[in-house]
Amino acid sequence: MPRILALDLGKKRVGIAVSDALGMTAQGLSTYTRQNRRADLEHFTNLIREYGVERAIVGLPLHMSGDNGRQAEHARHFAESLARHSGVKTRLWDERLTTVEASRVLRESGISLEKRKQAVDRLSAVLILQSYLDSPAQAAATASPA
Repeated sequence: MPRILALDLGKKRVGIAVSDALGMTAQGLSTYTRQNRRADLEHFTNLIREYGVERAIVGLPLHMSGDNGRQAEHARHFAESLARHSGVKTRLWDERLTTVEASRVLRESGISLEKRKQAVDRLSAVLILQSYLDSPAQAAATASPA
């Protein structure tokens, strides 16, 4: 089964996760430090090829009200650019509270503040991807006709 890549976009860093070969679980990859749009798109396109990804999920940072903000528009634009550059389908996925949840999990794990800062983006991407993998929307997207 082709894999799915998830990105938690930040201004400076991008958390990355990829599904396992069965499409059941999300595994975090190294956090990427952003450079410029061209280099960023090339990096993610290389990951898509390396892992045999057929779909990319981009976290959509909506306001708690569900409204779009500036960061949501950046995510939409980036997802469109990634689709054009890589040739894979992209989908935006509501990421409200994933960073909060990732921070809580890491805080409760007892690791140092410095290590938490390094891990929060990756864990946020894992949470986004696992949410997508567990959703009825993903099941419908991968179901084959009877």
